[in-house]
Amino acid sequence: MTGSIKYEVADRIAIITIDRAEARNSLNLEALTALVSAIGKADVDAAVDVSILTATGSVFSAGLDLKSLSAGEIDVLEHTVRGNPWTDRTKPMIAAVNGPAITGGLELVLNCDLAIATPQAKFADTHTRVGILPFWGMSVLLPRAVGPRNAALMSLTGNFISAGDALQWGLVSEIVADKDLINRARQLAADIANNDQPGVRAMLRLYRDGAGLPVSEAAALEIERSTEWHGEGFDAAGIGRRFETIKARGRAQADKDASPK
Repeated sequence: MTGSIKYEVADRIAIITIDRAEARNSLNLEALTALVSAIGKADVDAAVDVSILTATGSVFSAGLDLKSLSAGEIDVLEHTVRGNPWTDRTKPMIAAVNGPAITGGLELVLNCDLAIATPQAKFADTHTRVGILPFWGMSVLLPRAVGPRNAALMSLTGNFISAGDALQWGLVSEIVADKDLINRARQLAADIANNDQPGVRAMLRLYRDGAGLPVSEAAALEIERSTEWHGEGFDAAGIGRRFETIKARGRAQADKDASPK
């Protein structure tokens, strides 16, 4: 990767880091191109089962670099719509939000499958302040994450919400101390990586394909996929082989939850 985007792999987890802290981790042409490349690389990397998207400094991302955009250095169609890295992604991605996620930065969070944040994180959709329309899914994903009224509040006012509001509204799953953010993201990633990977990817695809469908159609899709999955070639014996590992992990989590706080 380039200097603006870091890509590291360990223990079947890829960490993709936006490293333009001096520019609020905004995405100029170089960073945008490298980020799209890194997301695609993680999805085809045989050494990766899950990835974490995070950033350096005190801001997660301010989205597109408006200086680059206004100077005509970024072709919106070429580098955002046609270069959309999210459409065909098959592996889970966790957003580890270390600070404000603004407009395109918020879209990065929304396109991840899980999101955790520090107390310093804030979230805003400022498309209407700038006078542009979203192109990485804001109008679709934000209402699904926080509900249509809250999404309209964010997008029409351009106002920020706090990490606490984001947790309450369902935009993030946890608030984690800054010093623990990456370790917690790694824990969640390891929990995912330790599961049956074909099953993880099939479940992820089922969630995505069912999103937005009427309940009856989504339920029918689940039955269709489940029937196909449990048909010819289903490895029932594999469940038995994994049973002891499943039990041990369950006991460990139960013991941790039962320990004095």
